[in-house]
Amino acid sequence: MEDQVLLGFIAIAMGVAFGILLFVPFVAVSYRRRGRLGLGRTLFWLSALIYFWAIWTYTLLPLPDPDTIRCVGAITDPMSVVRDVQKAFAAPGNPLRQPALLQLVFNVLLFVPLGFFVRVLAGRGIVTALAAGLGLSLLVETTQLTGVWGVYPCAYRFFDVGDLMTNTLGAVVGCTVALLVPRSLRGAKASPDADLPRPVTRGRRVIAMLCDFLAYGFLSMAAGVTVQVWLEFVARDRAAVLDGTLASAAATIAPSGLFLMLILIGGRSVGDIAVQLRYAGSRMPAPFARLLRWAGGIGGISALQLPGGFFGFAAAVLFLAAVVLPFTTRSGRGLPGVLSGQQLVDARADAVVPPVVPAP
Repeated sequence: MEDQVLLGFIAIAMGVAFGILLFVPFVAVSYRRRGRLGLGRTLFWLSALIYFWAIWTYTLLPLPDPDTIRCVGAITDPMSVVRDVQKAFAAPGNPLRQPALLQLVFNVLLFVPLGFFVRVLAGRGIVTALAAGLGLSLLVETTQLTGVWGVYPCAYRFFDVGDLMTNTLGAVVGCTVALLVPRSLRGAKASPDADLPRPVTRGRRVIAMLCDFLAYGFLSMAAGVTVQVWLEFVARDRAAVLDGTLASAAATIAPSGLFLMLILIGGRSVGDIAVQLRYAGSRMPAPFARLLRWAGGIGGISALQLPGGFFGFAAAVLFLAAVVLPFTTRSGRGLPGVLSGQQLVDARADAVVPPVVPAP
């Protein structure tokens, strides 16, 4: 039981990790295909990621010690499923207590979510669900048959044709159950109103900030790791690797510089682009307004920390302001909007926005 709980936690952790990694492109696609980020579909996609990892954790893990495995063969008789059901009902007592029948039921239930996601997320029907169930089940069974593709000298779990049948049945059942989901939440087609401007809400601005934070974090990590790898294997400067100063500087300069270029050229940060927002209405020249926008965002605030000392304190104050202002300013325009004198509008709107007049 403890092993099953651990495998569940592994699946959830991996699903959430990949969800964070894919969050920014997911948000961008959602705003372009549906005009918004829906909570329902977001949860469905996160559930699909967790389910994907659950399939592999529950069918392959825990990996055994190669010295303790017992080689097994393959069960290729499709009628073995029928015989297992007959034996379960012929045995005295409750047939659901029979291990063979419980295994069949579990195999069906394991693939019900796959069929559900095929209809809800992909907008496909029974035939696609059947093919997906058979294909994924065959991949899992083949992985087991080949000893995880040669990692082990032989198969330590049975390749079972009966599992192919019950898994595929589960996918078909799940696809049928998904008909209960409202049609508006099903399918991958773009919404007809996806290109229409929508109100700029604080929630939308917070999502943009989260996208900026994640994009900056991934770029920072990539820059730092790249510098460390170069120092270790190209420059062969072990002292610099252990010191970490160059990697730390690169982890700040590279993403801050990329954000600066993106905002100066296009006027929008990664998060603005993802959620279809833009700033407009400033009385000052556009390049200067954009520079101030960058200074009030994560790129500028992070760059301010480089000199240290007073600048590090100032960066901390600005970061606090950046967190608070989206909840207190008009439409959540936040610190970038306050510094540049601009306000947020939907990027799909063509109307000219008048400049923000400071309150007396």
